Amino acid sequence: MSSAVLSTPPTARSLAWPVAHPLLWFALIAAAHVATRVGVSSALKWDEAEQMIWSQQLLPGYGTQPPLYTWLQWGANALLGPGVLALATLKQTLLALTYALMWLAAREVLPPRAAFWASAGMVLIPSLGWFSIRDQTHTILVTTMACGAWWMLVRIVRHRRQADFAWLGLFCGLGMLAKYNFALFAGALLLAALSVPEARRTLLARGWWWTPLVALLVVLPHGLWLLGHLQQASDGTLRKMEMGGRSPLATGLRELAIAWFGSVLLWALAALAAFGGAWWRRPPDADADAAATRTRWLAQVGWRYLMVVTLPLIGMVLVAHVTSFRDRWLLPLMCGFPLIAMAARPWLDTLRGGRRMTWAIVGFALLTVLVAGMRPWLAARDKTPDELNHPIAELGIALRQAGYDGTSPILGADHMLAGALRTRFPLATVDACGEHESPAPCIDDFLTTVARPGGGWLIVSRADRLDPTWWTDTLKALPAGSAAQGTRSIELPFHMVREGAAPAHYDYLWHPPTRQP
Repeated sequence: MSSAVLSTPPTARSLAWPVAHPLLWFALIAAAHVATRVGVSSALKWDEAEQMIWSQQLLPGYGTQPPLYTWLQWGANALLGPGVLALATLKQTLLALTYALMWLAAREVLPPRAAFWASAGMVLIPSLGWFSIRDQTHTILVTTMACGAWWMLVRIVRHRRQADFAWLGLFCGLGMLAKYNFALFAGALLLAALSVPEARRTLLARGWWWTPLVALLVVLPHGLWLLGHLQQASDGTLRKMEMGGRSPLATGLRELAIAWFGSVLLWALAALAAFGGAWWRRPPDADADAAATRTRWLAQVGWRYLMVVTLPLIGMVLVAHVTSFRDRWLLPLMCGFPLIAMAARPWLDTLRGGRRMTWAIVGFALLTVLVAGMRPWLAARDKTPDELNHPIAELGIALRQAGYDGTSPILGADHMLAGALRTRFPLATVDACGEHESPAPCIDDFLTTVARPGGGWLIVSRADRLDPTWWTDTLKALPAGSAAQGTRSIELPFHMVREGAAPAHYDYLWHPPTRQP
């Protein structure tokens, strides 16, 4: 194979292997997941419910997370209505864009099949290929922006266009508005790129200042908000890291190793099964050697990036005694691994084993669609039904039949129930009590800031996520006379559970308006 073929963007040659054009493939898989999610359940998972509550209004910040995903969800809700369709469409659009941006980066330097393995192969990273489908939001968005940054880095080195510096700044700014750990990714990528002469010359070329300028302009409004809400934005993350504890050094290093290698192991095993010892051999001929020479700079940047980005994580264990690392935290940091690996061995595109690699990726992607559709049935085999087994549509009908007007404010005892009810009553303002939060301040805040004087309001709980004393404390916190009728209950069968299983139990207190609006 000639070097000209190896440097040609994937066009007709892409059709010689058993998948459609990569961009079409990404769109079809995304559409299949949207259809599956909409058809499976009207109930919501944790992050989905959170977004349904947050996206009721546009704010400069939302709790412990940057605001970009919620802003996008607000737009999706305005276009499609607040519901499962809007949630699934936004998520799957971002996932398709994630794969597409990495493919755009890979096709700049890699032959067609290798570009596919570097981009679509990210589906073999569990936190992206599976767990992002189950329930993730901000992690997906920050990974999208990380892939965009990889694309712009490659374009800057290859084409040296000033406009690409501005695009890199845009991806970096949006990355920071997606999730704060993007700063670690961006810093590590910059240091690694500056350590390689070919990348350093282009990154410091004329127009480089567009990158920090655009990034600063994008982040500035939220950054000003963050200065006044630093504790609010950091408390949740610090709690999740679980600092200290018994044997923090050994525990932290073990958890980091599990998360790090767990991110790349499935892709690495698939590639090893497909190509075997070819990974360790030198380029087989002059054309392959020329291909490796063209991508050597990217491989050098990539391997150094992996080293640089891992050192602060180790430092968090040694200095801050962090003992918990979740796979999704490492996703934006590790999503470039397939690209880095293929940049080190671009000639694998010419080997017969490539067909096995392609089918491993395609097969796993199709499997995720199948399993996503089976989630409620699989969960129902357990003694405790999953969130998606809750009969939210039927609950909405039952509440209307009980007198609820569909527009009065709703307070949920937990945010998943509250978020799900917003999809049934889009005209109502929905709020939720925080997990382990005392009902008294929650009720007081709801009645004074959300509910209207003389207007109606609805308080709802579900038995499977409720402290036994919650309603007792709630009734005490309500104004005198407003709870005279007491609470009422609704029992509905869970979806897709075995016959004879205990039903879902909901309690509610409906306070009708005391005057006409």
